[in-house]
Amino acid sequence: MPVSLKNPSNLGAIRSDAQVIAEAISAIIELDTIIVDEFLIVIAGTGRFKERVGVKEEGGDLHAGYLYGRVITRGKAEIVEDARNDLRYDPSVAEGTATELAEICCPIIGHGKILGVIGLVAVTDDQRQYLLSRKRRFLEFVRRMAQLLAGSASETEALQNSTSVTSQLKTIIESIDNAILSVDKHGTILHCNQVGAELIQRTKRSIIGKNISKIWPGTPIPDVLKNGSGYHWHEESYQSANHSMTFMVTVNPVVSGSDVVGAVASFKDVADFRQKAYDMIAMAPRVGVDAIWGESLPIRKLRETILQVAQSNSNVLITGETGTGKGLVASAIHHSGPRLAGPFIPVNCGAIPDNLIESELFGYREGAFSGAKKGGKPGKFELAHNGTMFLDEIGDMPLRLQPKLLHILQTKLVERLGGIKSIPVNTRVLSCTNRNLERMILEKEFRSDLFFRLNVIPIHIPPLRVRSNDMLLLLDKFLEKFRLNEGKVINGVSEDVKELFISYSWPGNVRELENTVEYMASMASKDIITIDNVPARIRNQRQGKISPDMSLDALLQRYEKNLLREKLDEIGNIPGKIDKLADLLHVSRATLYRKLKNLGLK
Repeated sequence: MPVSLKNPSNLGAIRSDAQVIAEAISAIIELDTIIVDEFLIVIAGTGRFKERVGVKEEGGDLHAGYLYGRVITRGKAEIVEDARNDLRYDPSVAEGTATELAEICCPIIGHGKILGVIGLVAVTDDQRQYLLSRKRRFLEFVRRMAQLLAGSASETEALQNSTSVTSQLKTIIESIDNAILSVDKHGTILHCNQVGAELIQRTKRSIIGKNISKIWPGTPIPDVLKNGSGYHWHEESYQSANHSMTFMVTVNPVVSGSDVVGAVASFKDVADFRQKAYDMIAMAPRVGVDAIWGESLPIRKLRETILQVAQSNSNVLITGETGTGKGLVASAIHHSGPRLAGPFIPVNCGAIPDNLIESELFGYREGAFSGAKKGGKPGKFELAHNGTMFLDEIGDMPLRLQPKLLHILQTKLVERLGGIKSIPVNTRVLSCTNRNLERMILEKEFRSDLFFRLNVIPIHIPPLRVRSNDMLLLLDKFLEKFRLNEGKVINGVSEDVKELFISYSWPGNVRELENTVEYMASMASKDIITIDNVPARIRNQRQGKISPDMSLDALLQRYEKNLLREKLDEIGNIPGKIDKLADLLHVSRATLYRKLKNLGLK
């Protein structure tokens, strides 16, 4: 609840200036700001903290051991990396009501006295990642802002304070690598830093003093000055006499008391913004061909193919059964070629609801549909510009969207949902499926023209059962991975487990093997995994064991079935595969069809 004091703090005396500075900080570094005095009273804040101005933090108890009290009493800055799980952060953590995720907090010190604290707060996962990835740099920034506030609060410097604060603030703004532009209540540009001037492609001298509508015709900033409501990352395009500009813009009003006295705009080139969006979602480590384990001939050929295909820009269709590692191969192709420095954007076409996949892939303009974000949103194709798009489970792509995907592959242009402008994209497309696309084409479930556009270079991944030579190597690799992750001592597996694994058919392929190893290692009570630790479904299916009373015909039939299955898997899902196999085995097409049917392989 609001609190009034008979003896206001030094910071309380400059509450209006503090709020202006807080708004400027938030506009510059895209994080919420809170300023608290030595009595733990919030005197300025942005975002959700603006509503807490005048309220005591931490129950007003400096010695309760929470963040602001510690920083004030000790006079040292602190960084809280996981606020929601840190009971020493704020009383709201124990109550389960904490909304903050991370914070950098610095004391405000004037003439040897602690005047309060200033904090940069992350309230979303993206903001937390952004803050922690730059925490040392932001800590230095917030220290300089604390010095600025301390100087503003100094009574002895009151006469020169206005000029000093303005000068320091301009210096700090120039040191930030974001483009910053500020206007007064009439829309006249008061300041534009060098980064901003370079993006606008004009000199600072030719910008400052002009009305913002002359620089950015049709900008919504005058509306912000009228209604006091800012906006966050709105895509805006402007045309000058010499060039066009497309920016992602955030605008925050600057408020003094109840009046809007100006606004601060932070803006980025749209290409840089897309790259930042990619950086936030692409945290997986780079995966090359070394991560594709195995020494069998099919796997050695697969690695050679990946290295060769990686140098091309052609589209690739990766086929194989579930669990063979199609995503791993796609990642290895991207990370082994010239697009390595660009983004790798995976999209699971089967995991995104049908009504959302269009906006996810192609993006949308503001107002394209109910609930569309203000400013619109770039789609995955835009985020993959100069990189690679990986369309996982392409067989699940809705038929109604296939023509639009085909158009993008042919023209290299994407149009957002509800948009009228085509956006060039330099994106290589890798796709994969475990479905029979040729059969889907015959059943009118998949477009043949899209299939041929995606299948410029086909790669088939052999199932685990046709490369049993790799079984023990993979087993050792997954055991090593488990030991590193869990720290449990597992020295190996018994011989009967190895024999069982080699004979088992592994319908779930490498993924099933990895999950099985993790299960066995978790359940093992000794340092050697035994047959008792093997899942029952595998123990009960010892398909490789031959009954001593099996006839010669039965043995030959088993051998013939396994041979044909292996050859079919090696050839892969290509047009005319039956003809190719018949030629390879020197039998007629009719004979091969009859054998496949009799053996249950057709």
